[in-house]
Amino acid sequence: MMKNKYMKLAAEEAAKAARRGEVPVGAVIVDSKTGEVISKGSNRVMEDYDPAAHAEILVIRQAAKAMKSVRLPECDLYVTLEPCPMCAQAISFARIRRLYFAAYDEKGGGVENGAHIFHAKSCHHKPEIYGGIGEKECSAMLKEFFKNKR
Repeated sequence: MMKNKYMKLAAEEAAKAARRGEVPVGAVIVDSKTGEVISKGSNRVMEDYDPAAHAEILVIRQAAKAMKSVRLPECDLYVTLEPCPMCAQAISFARIRRLYFAAYDEKGGGVENGAHIFHAKSCHHKPEIYGGIGEKECSAMLKEFFKNKR
């Protein structure tokens, strides 16, 4: 049973993506001061015919519009899979305060694996990072999705 309510919400978004045939990744952005959910969503790559329609990108766009700012320094991002390099860079550009993710992505990750975006000299902002929150549940969802695809 997942304990973190925001990661649980992100996992619910990921499950919606799986039902639509998308890779089950969900994300939620929360106002760190109030605890209010500002945006939530899931992958829409196939649905939108957009290789950049990752859950993180979509919720950052929604939150930026809602907050009327391209900078989100009082916001925290919860996502069910370690962000890829593209999403990690967007997180940096948006100045997200904290990043919480569930499953580690050894092949495509850009935070703890792969490109290590936040450690690059060109990175202007590094959020606080907390990985492995709800990892078991989110990893199982991803494995089940790809098992059924094969």
